[in-house]
Amino acid sequence: MPSAIEIRALADREGRLALRATPNASADAILLPSQAGGLELLVRTTATAESGKANEAILRLLADALGQPVSSIQILRGETGRTKVMRIGPPRG
Repeated sequence: MPSAIEIRALADREGRLALRATPNASADAILLPSQAGGLELLVRTTATAESGKANEAILRLLADALGQPVSSIQILRGETGRTKVMRIGPPRG
């Protein structure tokens, strides 16, 4: 799992972070673009893409990786798609 610093480095100055979601994965994981072979963060979750379960799981995974509460992260775009833009709050501390 990437560190909070590595994930934050991918966000812009307003805290916006682009990611690609993969629901129904075999395991939960967050991969950096260099690990995933793409241009954006890849978030894999075992949750299904129905009734917002995958979005909730993605928010929890990001919050855990960043050491922040789930309430400090929001989905700006892409609630129903695989490509999402999130806003992450400032680091705690």
